[in-house]
Amino acid sequence: MKAVITVVGQDTVGILARVASVCADHSVNVEEVTQSILGGTFAMIMVVDVSKCTVAFDELQRLLTAAGTEKGVEVKMTRQELYDAMHRI
Repeated sequence: MKAVITVVGQDTVGILARVASVCADHSVNVEEVTQSILGGTFAMIMVVDVSKCTVAFDELQRLLTAAGTEKGVEVKMTRQELYDAMHRI
């Protein structure tokens, strides 16, 4: 199963590393990443494969949210199938 992780907030050192570390710690494979700094605001989208994740989806969401809070950014994770369903309607 795929998921999309979005990260938005004030740019600081280590945001990508912190989010990627949470993924790696729980066997989540990062497949694609795009990031930009827009007027001092960090914006990132990651497509990840959570099929081998070692924790439940909601627990991974909680861990990513906590990592974002630690870095001062907002982190959200959504199942890819939700985006797919929205485009079929």
